[in-house]
Amino acid sequence: MIANVIRSCFPVAAQAVADKSEDINKLNVFPVPDGDTGTNMSLTLGTVVREVAALPAGSDMAAVAKAITHGSLMGARGNSGVITSQILRGMAEGLVGAHDPVTADDIAVAFRNSVKVAFKAVRKPVEGTILTVIRDISSRADRCAKEKMAVPEMLEALVVEAYESVARTPDLLPVLKENGVVDSGAYGFATFVEAFVNAALGKSGASIDFDTSVATASGAHNAADARVAIELNDDWEGSEYRYCNEFLFKAEEGFDPDAALSHLATLGDCELVVGSFPDFKVHVHSNEPNRVLEYMLKYGQVYEVFIHNMDMEAHDRTAGIAADQAAAKPSEPKKPLGFVAVAAGDGEAEILKSLGVDVVVSGGQTMNPSTADILDAAAVANAESVIVLPNNGNIRMAAEAAASASEDFKIVVVPTKTVPQAFAAMFAVDMDASVEENAKAMVDAIAEVRDGEVTHAVRDSQAADGTPIHDGDIMGIAGGDIAIVGSDVEQVTLDLINKMQAEQEGDTLTILAGKDMDDARFEALCDRIEDAQPDLEVDAHRGGQPLYPVIFSIE
Repeated sequence: MIANVIRSCFPVAAQAVADKSEDINKLNVFPVPDGDTGTNMSLTLGTVVREVAALPAGSDMAAVAKAITHGSLMGARGNSGVITSQILRGMAEGLVGAHDPVTADDIAVAFRNSVKVAFKAVRKPVEGTILTVIRDISSRADRCAKEKMAVPEMLEALVVEAYESVARTPDLLPVLKENGVVDSGAYGFATFVEAFVNAALGKSGASIDFDTSVATASGAHNAADARVAIELNDDWEGSEYRYCNEFLFKAEEGFDPDAALSHLATLGDCELVVGSFPDFKVHVHSNEPNRVLEYMLKYGQVYEVFIHNMDMEAHDRTAGIAADQAAAKPSEPKKPLGFVAVAAGDGEAEILKSLGVDVVVSGGQTMNPSTADILDAAAVANAESVIVLPNNGNIRMAAEAAASASEDFKIVVVPTKTVPQAFAAMFAVDMDASVEENAKAMVDAIAEVRDGEVTHAVRDSQAADGTPIHDGDIMGIAGGDIAIVGSDVEQVTLDLINKMQAEQEGDTLTILAGKDMDDARFEALCDRIEDAQPDLEVDAHRGGQPLYPVIFSIE
């Protein structure tokens, strides 16, 4: 029966994506060395595998669909994971009631439902992404069903369509065409489809030769073995809005998701409201997170992003939490307010704890902590309400998901994008105020922070102004845009600070040295900054973060 087929084939397909996840991460049109579309998609699928495997033997398709829906939503990481969760939900629900054995019509219905659910989740779908691929596969499935094609031949045709659709993405999304690449989320999904179909048909290995080594998609439109490169388009780059707001929302009677989407569109972009009454996941990019929260609170309870992710495989990230749990005293009464933050470096963690953070979860761009990791950390804080600082755009959804998953205490996520923002947020804390008042004050505080990052390029690309970037170049990134390109970390840092000061003068610079910058270099850099910007107060610390020799904020 179809439930058994899915239970046996899904782990194979998830593993195929996991096997290619590192390649997807490394090939990034925005050339920072920490792209993670492949990782996020793989971890999302891995959570589904575990949830489905936990079902009793003989479970029907309705039970399998429920496990896929719950597991994919709860395990979703980053935007790519959230959209994938909706695709899987629509597909699984569409197969409930399918014939035994499954027919071509059943498969076509499932893909149509998948398109419906996925596109409903995204108010402004972007062409040339995973959404385009699922729609193209569905259209091909409808044609196959109309032609009365046998199921095995139909499935093979859908695999070919998936890769052909991926090869067309550069013509649909300008940033892909400019860099001669395809969308990585779309490629990851095609990989999943191929592996699933091959497992269902009893095949092994890949049937489509989709070489990812050539940086052009030219001539690839009519062949499934197109030779192209992969592009990372995980976080909807190009948004004019600064804050990514992600949270779970428990609606009250009368809540209208469509009306909420329309209003969120006036506050920002990339708005999502997914789920079903009364539980929804909300995502929107906005410059004023407080207005988003204030609006949603009119219609129910906000638990800043809820993704219930039970992944417990990242032992290196959870070792610290386990130690804290062992040392915790559950018998102690809960304090009114606690704090949890995510940090990649030991120095960052020490500073956060000195500012009042109770538990620091190890993680960052290269390894996103799961919802379970964050929920466990919040429990260790032993407070009636816990504020979580994710300090990274791709961690917010998991953090805010943990908020909604918590039953014994309240979690609120303040959507910090960087550790320096978290510093500013913690300075705004008033322990005599409510969690809601503190969250608003912290959001207001981070709105005054401008961020800078210095790292090295991992592939050829170009800056926002068209300046060529070569593999190994040093890049200065301000507000998500590559603003400075050079060959020397210290000079790029100084140029970036000067540029940001010229655009908007600040009073205080908080600067963190990465683990690869020694004390002598860091001290010399700070001296140069003080000479160039005598009116800027420099607050220097050892951050210990990987990949980024320097990160800083200006207030």
